[in-house]
Order: sequence, then structure tokens, then C-alpha cells
Amino acid sequence: MQLVIFFILCISLRANADNSIDGIRIWPAPESTRIVFDLKQKADYKYFSLSSPERLVIDFNDSKSLASFQNIIKDDRRIIKIRKSKPKNKNSTRIVLELAENYQLTVFPLAPIGQYGNRLVVDLYDKNLVGKVVTNKSTDSKRDIVVAIVAGHGGDDPGSIGATGSYEKHVTLAIAKKLSKLINNHQGMKAVMIRKGDYYVTHDRKPKLARKNKADLLISIHADAYTSPKPSGASVLVQSTRRANSEFARLIANRQKESELLGGAGETIKKTKDKNLAITLADMKKEHTRKSSYEFAAHVLRQLKKITKLHKKKPEGLSLAVLKSADIPSVLIETGFISNPKDEKSLNNRSHQQKLAKAIYTAVELYFSDNVNKNSLLVGNKVIEHKVARGESLSVVAHQYKVSVGHLKKINNLQSFNIQVGQKLKIEWPNE
Repeated sequence: MQLVIFFILCISLRANADNSIDGIRIWPAPESTRIVFDLKQKADYKYFSLSSPERLVIDFNDSKSLASFQNIIKDDRRIIKIRKSKPKNKNSTRIVLELAENYQLTVFPLAPIGQYGNRLVVDLYDKNLVGKVVTNKSTDSKRDIVVAIVAGHGGDDPGSIGATGSYEKHVTLAIAKKLSKLINNHQGMKAVMIRKGDYYVTHDRKPKLARKNKADLLISIHADAYTSPKPSGASVLVQSTRRANSEFARLIANRQKESELLGGAGETIKKTKDKNLAITLADMKKEHTRKSSYEFAAHVLRQLKKITKLHKKKPEGLSLAVLKSADIPSVLIETGFISNPKDEKSLNNRSHQQKLAKAIYTAVELYFSDNVNKNSLLVGNKVIEHKVARGESLSVVAHQYKVSVGHLKKINNLQSFNIQVGQKLKIEWPNE
């Protein structure tokens, strides 16, 4: 009798241990494709690649498939077909991804979070783009200011979800697109969207893409959330001192490989045999980047204060991967709490999104006008545009940009010293 009970118990435990593939989702992006397998339980898997033709084979141990493989690929150019194949173990499921070419890949499990359960994620990256530097057609002595804009989350990562079901990833992309348009309409500035659609970009990839596009500033846009609906308002985050120092130590330890992270001083840091010199130069660059990040964050808070409530009145330091660049001033802007009903409604309002974008854009404009003549920054063809604000005179504008009143009159064809609110003035510096 005891033996029978033990046998029944083993069968019961075996049945409960069975995993299942409940769904498959595909998220194409410009540089990569993400495939997500939704699972009943934590993934127990092995995988290997085959060539001629290119295939990725994944064995899900002790699993069955409840997902349909029909019509899931859609417009993805990297995956030809997803199908089942006969596994070596009859209690397992073998999935084969037929690929267009050989890709750099990563395969990893994800634990349950929010609306998602257990998942196995496959990322396929174009090999011809890995490590490739995006060249800028203009020369370093005469180029546009480049602002990298990161719309938080995306694809399989929805970010925080509001009480009415709105996704953070949609809010951040909407604001990012509006900000990008404002910057691109400003002569001498160029916006680079790190994420242009509903797909995911890894945290480490974001600063790398910004660097490849020669970004002078990185702005990551998010919407905050909390377990309680009470907190509200915007805040701006910069890299914490501890994280900055940790990244600095890693960079110095690997300075032969990562010298490009420090801009113009990078080659000296890489080639010098004097470690003390390398540390000194790298530390100067790190501190300048941190100081610049804080300065820009303060500009953003001053502008956001005019249109929305602030959750934090000063820039706050946190350890965030997207802000780890030692060479690019970087901030993360929490535009409000999507977990707060009032904030959620505002964040989904197009008019409010435009106001947020305009506030951030104004901060960008003011930040670069403050720093435009400093050696650390380059100005696109040394010309930008200034919109006259209430209370400003020609002499005030001239003083702000460190140019003469006569010069302003000349390049703007002004016949008098009078200027009007809303009038656009060209600000130009002679090439050095």
C-alpha cells in the first residue's frame, strides 16, 4: 500500500513539474530582434546553433508547447520561420528558429514581474552593427550639437502600468518624439532617438548608441511609479557618486579597451605608461561630466516647475546603467507618477506631453547657451537660434551669449536696438 501511495505521489509531482510554452512574442528593432517565450514556470533549457542554413535550436526540458507558431513573424527580417522539431527527450519541446543569417545572440530567462510571468528571452543582434561607429559627415570643428533621447522601456518591457491600464513605454515614446522634433527644428542642434518604436534597447546599449552618434548630452525619459497612488510630480536623476566611482575604477582597469569612453583625452589615457597621468585625466573628465549632468538637471527642474508639480526639487543621485557614461552628461527625467491618477491622466494628454517636451527643450537650449563657448562642447556650425523672452533686451541677449551688441545687430540685419518678445535671433561665433 505504501509503495502504491509513493508511486501515485511521484506521478502527481511529475505532473505538477511539467512546464509549458504558453505564448511567443516577437519585437523587431533596427539593430536587433527580441523573441520572448511566455512560460508557465521557470525555464529549464539548453540551446545551440547550426549553420548552412542558420538555425537556433532551443530545448525546453520537461515542457510542452501550447503556443501557436503560425503568423507570428510578421515583418521581421531576421527570422524566416519558427517551428517545432523532434526532441531527444520525449518529455521536452524543441523549438527551431530558422534565421536569415548568422547573428550575435543572447539567451536568458526573466522572472515574473507586473503582468508578465516566467519568460525566456532571445536577442538577435546584427553582427555588422556590433562595434560599428556611426560616422558624422561634418567635421568636429564644425558640427551640430547632438542630443541623444532615450524613451524608457519598450517592447516586452512596458515599464510601469497606470490604474487605467496606460503603459509607461507609450508615454515616454510620445514625449521623446515631441522633444526630438523641437530639437531638430533648432538650427545647430540634432536629436538622435535611441528608440524610435515599440521595441526594447538594453541599458548598456543606450549610452553606446549615444556615443556612436557623438552625443553631447543624453536624456532618458521615464514616468515614475509607487505602490501607493499618493506620490506625484516630476523629478530628475543623475548618476550617484558611488556608481560613478565604480564605473571609473572599471574604466581605468580596462583603459586599453575603453579609452574611447573619455573623448579627446582617451588616446592619451590609453597610450601613456604613466598610470597616475591616466587616472588624473580620466578623473577630470569624469568630474566634468558629473558637474555638467547636475547643471543640466537643475535647468530641467527649473523649467518643469513652471508646468507641473515637482516630486523632488533638486537633482537626485541614483545608480542607473543608462547614466553611466563618463564622457556624456546624462540625466533621467521622471515626468510624473503614472501610478497617481491625476498624473496618469496628464501624462497621456497630448497637450501636457508637448508642454513637458517644451520644458525639456528649453532646458537643453539654456544649458548649451551657458556652455557653448567652453572647450568641452562643440556647437554646430557655430550658429544657434535664440527666441526672445519677456524682459530681454538686445544687450541682455548679447551678454548671455558673450557676443557684442553690434555683432548681433549685424548678423540679424537689425536697424535698431529694439527687439520683440518671440522674435528669433541668430547667435553666431566666429570659427577659431
